[in-house]
Amino acid sequence: MKKNVLVIGSGGREHALVLKISQSNSVEKIFCLPGNPGTSKICTNLKIDSSNHQSIYEFCLAEKIDLVVIGPEQPLVDGLSDFLRERKINVFGPSKAAAQIEASKSFAKQIMMQANVQTAQYVEFNREQFKNAIDFLKNSKYPLVIKADGLAAGKGVTICENFEQATETLNNIFVENVFGSSGEKIVIEEFLVGDEASVFAITDGKDFITLPPAQDHKRVGDNDTGKNTGGMGAYAPTPLIDEKLISKIEQEIISPVINQLNQNGIPFIGCLYAGLMITNVGPKVIEFNCRFGDPETQVVLPLLEGDFLELLYSAAIGSLNKNAVRYNGGSSVCVVAASKGYPDLYKKGFEIMGLEISDPEILIYHAGTIEKDGKIFTNGGRVLGVTSVIKENDVLKAREKAYEALSKICFDGIYYRSDIANRVNKYLQKSNL
Repeated sequence: MKKNVLVIGSGGREHALVLKISQSNSVEKIFCLPGNPGTSKICTNLKIDSSNHQSIYEFCLAEKIDLVVIGPEQPLVDGLSDFLRERKINVFGPSKAAAQIEASKSFAKQIMMQANVQTAQYVEFNREQFKNAIDFLKNSKYPLVIKADGLAAGKGVTICENFEQATETLNNIFVENVFGSSGEKIVIEEFLVGDEASVFAITDGKDFITLPPAQDHKRVGDNDTGKNTGGMGAYAPTPLIDEKLISKIEQEIISPVINQLNQNGIPFIGCLYAGLMITNVGPKVIEFNCRFGDPETQVVLPLLEGDFLELLYSAAIGSLNKNAVRYNGGSSVCVVAASKGYPDLYKKGFEIMGLEISDPEILIYHAGTIEKDGKIFTNGGRVLGVTSVIKENDVLKAREKAYEALSKICFDGIYYRSDIANRVNKYLQKSNL
């Protein structure tokens, strides 16, 4: 049966989701709310407020929507999936209660403790415990990590090298209120040493499959310097995680957490994103997210063959088809073209030139863009995800291709990291020893 699909979101991740769903044999119509100039070339964009649950439901009825795929975390945390499910609409995305695994660092830690999953040691403080937190920091070993408990658009984590930096971070969160209500509570963690990786598990609340592991680059500057961002680039698959290690991650992290949430009466249906640190004593969880990562989605989805829509639909209806997709043997690198000044203040409204690249191995995902009179302009911090997809598992070759494509694109104040996927050299050398 052909299916009508509604994707919620407006970023590069949603562009990647719409594109992958459009390639499915089982798709009839796709809508994206609100979408962007990239999704408009593939599907119908909608001007409905994503916080207006009733209007979304009425649209689903009118257009006979078979599946709603929720991209960003905010609508999930706001309970959109619950609202639609209660009205018999199939949704790929966890309930408000299950989405707490991302919306509250404290909640995620509790689940991990219950499930006996390896993660950084931690303590919690709320706003009223400011002085206690200062006292704790005085006696702490550095570096350490301070995290706002709630959602902060990927910017709520600070690695503090010393007591002065830690007190400044604490002051920003508790006194200056830079994260609003998301900073009512903080988690202070030990600093984990190792290499980061991202693993997506698609689950119906009981069963799951993992997709090819990726590596994100969160810091704004080359060599992982500067502030945390929503992600400056990604690649997949990462040679950091081999088959033996992915099996360990599935058995010791993904499976116990999905089972624990189920036992707690809050089954997780959707994409459980494990942000991991691969340490010298094995994988440990840095954080969980309740949705596909951005920009990891942009590199993971092109590496899947099969029916991606069937995978999402089967998870949503509680009967996961683990054979719906498989890894196709290729590799992909995404470099984010950002606005100068991001993640702080930046200007927008600059025309983007060079988007007409007709290479089947290059995908240009729109994120912060807007279309006016047939021209595309910048409209956000992360503007484009310039992505290569090649048939061989050769990340370095894919990397070269992505940067070659990026060199043809320009807009005033274009900024991007020049070292996305560079670490692959190190991992390949290790695996050859």
